[in-house]
Amino acid sequence: MTTDEAVHLQTAGPLHAETLAALHALCFPDEPWDAAAIASLCSPPEGFALLALRGEEPVGFALARVAAGEGEILTIGVLPADRRGGVGRRLVMAVLGTAQDQGAEALFLEVAEDNSPARTLYMANGFEPVGRRPGYYTRPSGAVAAVVMRRTIPGV
Repeated sequence: MTTDEAVHLQTAGPLHAETLAALHALCFPDEPWDAAAIASLCSPPEGFALLALRGEEPVGFALARVAAGEGEILTIGVLPADRRGGVGRRLVMAVLGTAQDQGAEALFLEVAEDNSPARTLYMANGFEPVGRRPGYYTRPSGAVAAVVMRRTIPGV
C-alpha cells in the first residue's frame, strides 16, 4: 500500500484509451474492457475520464458520464499495489466535482456485491445502496450481483 501524496490527477480522453484499457485489465482481469469501448465511453461532452499518476506512471483511473442531470461512474480502478492509500477516494471525489460542474444532481454506480473494499469506499463517500442487479458480473466461479448505489450532489 502506498499513500496518495505523490499522486496527481489529470483529465483523460479518447487519446488515452490504450492506457486506460491496460489499467482496466490490471484492475479487472476477469472482465477487461478494450480501448475502443473505453474511447467511446470517455468522449465528451457526456463522457469523461480521469487518470491518477504517480510521477508519469498511471496507478488508477475513473470513467464517468453525465446526462439529463444524472452522473454515473462507469468504472473506477486502482492498481492492487496502490489500493487503500487514498487514490480511490481522490478519484471518487474528482468525479463528483466534475459531475457537479456538468449539472448532475446525483451520481450513480454499480459495484459487485462481493467487492467489500469498494462498497466501503463508496459508503464512506456518501453513497447509499438503492438497488440490486442479480447476476450482473461474471466471475470464473459464477455470476455475482451488482449493488446499485447513489449519492446526491448538493448545491446543484
